[in-house]
Amino acid sequence: MLKGIDPRVTPDLMDVLMRMGHGDELAVVDSNYPAHALPTRSNRVVELPGLDVVQGLGLILGLMPLDGFTDYGALWMERDGAGSNPDPVHRAALEVIAAALPEGAQARSLERQAFYAHAPGCFAVVRCTENRPFGCFILRMGVVF
Repeated sequence: MLKGIDPRVTPDLMDVLMRMGHGDELAVVDSNYPAHALPTRSNRVVELPGLDVVQGLGLILGLMPLDGFTDYGALWMERDGAGSNPDPVHRAALEVIAAALPEGAQARSLERQAFYAHAPGCFAVVRCTENRPFGCFILRMGVVF
């Protein structure tokens, strides 16, 4: 047992986060996302049962810094036909993300198919038990100062 680490952080999640470096990306997705069908660079899928995507993002961002050196620190999947107009799941998650973004960094949206094309370049996928559709995000690892 370790002190000071949220007990919801699974060994698999800790391992993935510890293996990531600056610029690596992590997909944090809902239960609809085909996590095992779309391989990532590490071929790792971490399950966070019992946590919705907002809780999962909060857990991860308590440990992982977001990138402030590129044009985005996080990406989110647009609902089909909605463009960059966020759904309630996006608004709730973007509040958590905004609190973790370094000064000048931003979160951007991606059209759903563009998100699916981008996600295989991620280091790994964390799948939450979020049941709201389009509740999918990509976090870009920053640096610790």
